[in-house]
Amino acid sequence: MITEKIYLYEGRQDVTLTTYVLDDSPEMLNGKKRPGVLICPGGAFVFCSDREAEPVALRFAAMGYHAFVLRYSTFGKGVPGYFPVGEEVEVDPESMHPAPMRDVGRAFLELHKHADDWLLDMSKIAICGFSAGGHTCAMYSVYWNEPLITDFFSEPAEKFKPAASILAYPVTDYHVMIAGALTPEEQAVSDLATFALLGTKTPSEAQLNEVSPVLHVTEHTPPTFLWSTSEDTLVPVENTTHMATALAKAGVPFEVHIFERGVHGLSLANQATATNTLQMVNADAAKWMDLAETWLEKRFGFDLPPTIE
Repeated sequence: MITEKIYLYEGRQDVTLTTYVLDDSPEMLNGKKRPGVLICPGGAFVFCSDREAEPVALRFAAMGYHAFVLRYSTFGKGVPGYFPVGEEVEVDPESMHPAPMRDVGRAFLELHKHADDWLLDMSKIAICGFSAGGHTCAMYSVYWNEPLITDFFSEPAEKFKPAASILAYPVTDYHVMIAGALTPEEQAVSDLATFALLGTKTPSEAQLNEVSPVLHVTEHTPPTFLWSTSEDTLVPVENTTHMATALAKAGVPFEVHIFERGVHGLSLANQATATNTLQMVNADAAKWMDLAETWLEKRFGFDLPPTIE
């Protein structure tokens, strides 16, 4: 496996692409290109969670896909543990919208650059995001062929096209987020996330509309797999159901799973990504990865002979 940390912008240490590129073997694909999954961890736009990074990448690698973790622009500039809830902080233009989703576009250009060396099939790249990373991936899913991406990089839309999108407890409708009935602790986290993304805790209607992917779904949005839990109080389940409805109205293939129990931020929902056993280990929700694997195989199945040759 080729594991490498690539810095996507000169002079910045916080925006990185970490590779988990599988070695070729004559016993397996023997020189054929593999699909890939680009992972965007969550972290309230303040940091990128380790729990939703390498453990997830290794699961996708175990399925036979090349995996990549994108640590996109965040308010904390990649500083571990930085989460200034309740503190007075200043606006950071480098981490605000549309920077996170543009980082996904920059990562796609990097993948194109190495596609032949890594035996990476650029026609089969899925993006996978969790929470704030789910918002980043959902935004990219609806803006990948728009001037916010294509004009910024002066590259054709084909360079940025995702083949599929996997969204785990994502933020997709900022109107729901703003209207949510949150505990004081959750409200503080939500306010900080909104400030980190938009530079204000009281965004305008136009800002809310622009960063609500549910309002921008078209036939160009990639097939999407969504999952969340009905007990998630930080990112209400309506973010998932509203996105599913928008996809259905646009005729975009999708699959959605809403598990009855489970707090926000479960990641793999097993001990590999848990901070405790009571809340973060959830056997039902952990099934999402197997379901996603089956869903991906419908699109990314390898070109293998039916029998031993």
